[in-house]
Amino acid sequence: MNGASALVNMLAEYGVDVIFGVPGDTNVALYEALRTAQNGPRHIMCRDERSAVFMADCYARLSGKPGVAEVPSGAGALYGLPGVAEANKSSVPLILLVNDIPQPGVGRGTLTELAVDDLFRPIAKRTETLRHIAKLPELVRRAFREATAGRPGAVVLTLPEDILYQALPETGVSLHVEAQCRRAPSSRTRPPEADLTHALDEMLAARRPLIVAGGGANRSGAAEAVTAFAERLQIPVVTTITGQGIIRDDHKLGTGIIGDNGFHPHALWALRRADLVIYVGCRMGSVATMNWQWPVPSGGTKIVQIDLDPETIGNTYPIDLPLVGDAQAVIEALLAKVPAGFVTRTDEWVGEINGRRADFWDAMTPYLQDDTEPLRPERVIEGLNRHLPTPCHVVSDAGTATPYATRFLRLRDPDSKLVIPRFFGGLGYAIPAVVGAYFAAPHLRPVALFGDGSLGMSAGELETLARLQIPAVLIHFNNACFGWIKALQRVTERVHASQAGAPHDARTNDPSFAVDFGAYDMSKLAAVYGIHSYRIETPAQLETALTEAFALNEPVFLDIAVESIADRLPPVFSWLKKAGVDPEAVGVQAAL
Repeated sequence: MNGASALVNMLAEYGVDVIFGVPGDTNVALYEALRTAQNGPRHIMCRDERSAVFMADCYARLSGKPGVAEVPSGAGALYGLPGVAEANKSSVPLILLVNDIPQPGVGRGTLTELAVDDLFRPIAKRTETLRHIAKLPELVRRAFREATAGRPGAVVLTLPEDILYQALPETGVSLHVEAQCRRAPSSRTRPPEADLTHALDEMLAARRPLIVAGGGANRSGAAEAVTAFAERLQIPVVTTITGQGIIRDDHKLGTGIIGDNGFHPHALWALRRADLVIYVGCRMGSVATMNWQWPVPSGGTKIVQIDLDPETIGNTYPIDLPLVGDAQAVIEALLAKVPAGFVTRTDEWVGEINGRRADFWDAMTPYLQDDTEPLRPERVIEGLNRHLPTPCHVVSDAGTATPYATRFLRLRDPDSKLVIPRFFGGLGYAIPAVVGAYFAAPHLRPVALFGDGSLGMSAGELETLARLQIPAVLIHFNNACFGWIKALQRVTERVHASQAGAPHDARTNDPSFAVDFGAYDMSKLAAVYGIHSYRIETPAQLETALTEAFALNEPVFLDIAVESIADRLPPVFSWLKKAGVDPEAVGVQAAL
């Protein structure tokens, strides 16, 4: 058995059922092993290495299993950088296999030679190069162990082509796998009993407690535990963008989103007034704390932080009650300790939050039902809400769609998830990611939300969707520009004009620069690949297209002409504040 075959066999034993990649000069050995393997992983040919890693990333987020991607040497490795960086910082278990040049060519000016370890080391959890065929099983086991243990992350293995052709020694080498590393987290740690008891006593005594669930809670699979704990103690739950899905959007305690992008005013109100905040799998970075404004640092709010990384706890705030451990394990342990006779005392607090929550949705109703043309993005999201199957997976790019998806999308069951690559916010994620979403859960309909900038960066993967007949509903917010940046340029000019005491009128003094595209009907692009496509400009067309799209069991592309995010202030906290608009005013719809 050669190295490539041994690798494929180990991947299969680790439960890898799909591997995403792009063919190249140096991965012929791997491809031959995949082609001839019995019960090996299915290979998904992608059109771009960046897309392959994004597919693996989304697969891992939704399945809990390590996502595996493979790329050839040189440019293939370079194109894998964005996905590795995003997965690692987002605590997503991912393994990238770089099929490198043969070892004899190292240092001799061989075409595509690259110092792969040095390239990925700053952005990956671990990088390692195979130097001897007998070390292959050990490297594979270490890769899965590192990807799934502790804080999950991205591991990069560099596999020289010549070593993969070499025969594995018949003795002294074991191809065993570590079963616990087939999923993340591979182990669940919890703090000492005394720490749990002390923290719970404070939670039970609080009159205005609040749970803030972050992306770490999702990575831990803690949704059921957090919901049960919140229900037992009657604690409202807010989430960050990456924590969405921890609790149903229509749950009495599911308060909404905090953070800069697509926040809910009532969620911020609750964060500002809580007497105890329980952060679950949340770094307490700039987004979750609104640039470290709330809770007030060293203020009267007691803070509990639950995180499996001891370096994260207390990194940005003084923490009253640190609990180092896995989110699911810690919450389950706390729930088990709640006294049987405990009577909750938060009815008034929950009622006041829900009153403000109802006021918000009442104020938003006219905008969600507005039939103005071009269609407003929130009108599109509300139309989607009425047609989404239950459950489903929604994947959004980090651009135009994000503030409207996070604020207005309503997922009403515990199995539906909204995935957004938030740490670095790279465009081009959603279209390839729905491929990963489909293979993670083939029984759930994947939906992609993206704008013009994203489409331009990943349009080639429309061919992949068509070839594989991935039944994704692709929703394109077509405003013919890099809308997010155009909006930022206008907000910035508006602030500067106000500070200078000058009049502001974007119609006569538009500061937009290098952000506009030609206005095209992009449904025709998808149609080139045989994808069922719609061009949508009116509310009636939107309703018809959504109805028909979800009735079809094939890829569908909706090209929706929408109002530019640059024409009206989107629900972005920092932008509203800069523009002199009260971010917590529920009916904000100011023009740019």
